[in-house]
Amino acid sequence: MRLVAFDSCRQLEADLKRAAKAGVGPYGFPGNEILPANASVRGARTMADAAEAQAPPPGPAHSGTNNHEQDADEPDIVKTDGRRIVTVDQGALRVVDAATRRQTGKLDLPLQTVGGPVELLLSGDVALVLVPGGVRRYVTDRKMPVEAGPQVLSVDLTGAPRLVSRYEGEGTVVDARLTGTTARVVLRAAPRITFPDKGDDDNDRIEANRKAIDRADVAAWLPSWQVTTGADTERGRTDCGRVSRPTDFSAASLVSVLTFDLTRPELGSGDPVTVVADGDTVYATGTSLYLASDQRWRLDRFRGRAAMPVRQETDLYRFTLTGNQPPAYAAAGKVPGFLINQYALSEWDGHLRVATTSSAATTSSAATTSSAVRVLRQQGGELVQTGVVEGLGKGEQIYSVRFIGPRGYVVTFRQTDPLYSVDLSDPAKPEVTGELKITGYSAHLQPAGDGRLIGVGQEADGNGRTRGTQVSLFDVSDPARPRRLAQHHIPGGQSEAEWDPHALLWWPATKLLVVPVSAYSFDGGTTTDGALALRVGEAGVTRVATLKQPAIRRSLVIGDVLWTLSDGGLQASSLSTMERVAWLPNA
Repeated sequence: MRLVAFDSCRQLEADLKRAAKAGVGPYGFPGNEILPANASVRGARTMADAAEAQAPPPGPAHSGTNNHEQDADEPDIVKTDGRRIVTVDQGALRVVDAATRRQTGKLDLPLQTVGGPVELLLSGDVALVLVPGGVRRYVTDRKMPVEAGPQVLSVDLTGAPRLVSRYEGEGTVVDARLTGTTARVVLRAAPRITFPDKGDDDNDRIEANRKAIDRADVAAWLPSWQVTTGADTERGRTDCGRVSRPTDFSAASLVSVLTFDLTRPELGSGDPVTVVADGDTVYATGTSLYLASDQRWRLDRFRGRAAMPVRQETDLYRFTLTGNQPPAYAAAGKVPGFLINQYALSEWDGHLRVATTSSAATTSSAATTSSAVRVLRQQGGELVQTGVVEGLGKGEQIYSVRFIGPRGYVVTFRQTDPLYSVDLSDPAKPEVTGELKITGYSAHLQPAGDGRLIGVGQEADGNGRTRGTQVSLFDVSDPARPRRLAQHHIPGGQSEAEWDPHALLWWPATKLLVVPVSAYSFDGGTTTDGALALRVGEAGVTRVATLKQPAIRRSLVIGDVLWTLSDGGLQASSLSTMERVAWLPNA
């Protein structure tokens, strides 16, 4: 499989309509935004001119976002450079001075209804705020209200925070990465087609929807955008000649990678690189960006069945990253099965490692599932398999993956939790070298150095029923004999870190692990919110303190202070005693 350009707008329109008609269901495109064709994006407000971003002086030792790759920063709801803490929450960007523990600035963001969390990236004195876009909704000719599209906001932090430049597009934000001072933002846009909402049964509805697709203009697929900087507004639309497609595709959406140089005050068009794909997973290093696209979106969310046969495959596209230039397409390939998240991908020593779960059914049936780890290498314009190890967790699904250098660790689960140790040192002959079976599962695996691995997930009984959050310490120094050294169990607990690794803080300097936990007492019927501070030693896990603060979302270290962020505000605690030293409510 490879990417090719369309010969003309006419070919683009014909091919996209053919794919859309094959995938449309009785209620539109399952899992995608369906908006009226005549919907417009609300205009931007005027903003002040911006100066060149300048690198601020370095701050004290501090933690960063819990990223997958060290040289590819991921967006989150809080960022710090050691001098200040920048948060986005409840429609506002707030800046806190870490030394004085005071809020020094606040900017109300120009937001409408959004379909996910607002996040940011931080580069010098520039905060890049990512607004995901409107809530997905099914729209027919009954003309339901249209929600706003995605926005990218450039905020100057040299003084009081101020909005400098604003990009508005169509669709939703998939993900973003920051390498150096260059941000790449991935957007996905479904065609803007009004469906008639007519027909007595599903077949009649599908036929009516296909006719609506035939009537649509090619502009329904090509995302429009506008950028406002100061009093100037520039508008445009993706050109047919800038759109590429796989040689074998059935996607209904367009995915665009935008590039923004954060040393410049204006955002510009982002110089989009656009692919016909239903991409939903982004993985990046400092030099590569991968887009993964699978067919699970074709499962009709209204009916629970496939709108068309679902391919048990994931398409992969590799782009190279150089300086502040747009990504350059390099290669494409496909693997059987589906990814759990970006941690199922890892580039190392010129190879891409991919962990997937496959099923013989269109919905997850544990009796037919199994998992595999494949190794791919770029040959010309293709990602070609060099080796594979199959048969992991038969009847189970992958719950977490972590690749560390030449080794991989895969957790599958149904009733028990096998932790597989995989040797990937020979790309042609990957092999499972060890397996550990325990109850429960790890939803995230965190490297802890010295042959140690931390697992955060759920404890479970012998029948697979979950029993609350558990933190496990694994010894993986012997590839043939992975062992669990210690376990800390919170009965009835749940943690955001189980599905979002950004919620987890691992501070290697003091071996401190901070996990946000919400625990429900079945006896007393009460809920306890806070964060658990644990010390991870050579052979055990010790509770240091329970930080009391409702609904803690994130934790970070600056100097000798542990900061915890909740929807209510920021709390500062002594890193040595865990006693609270300051509370900054959201104002």
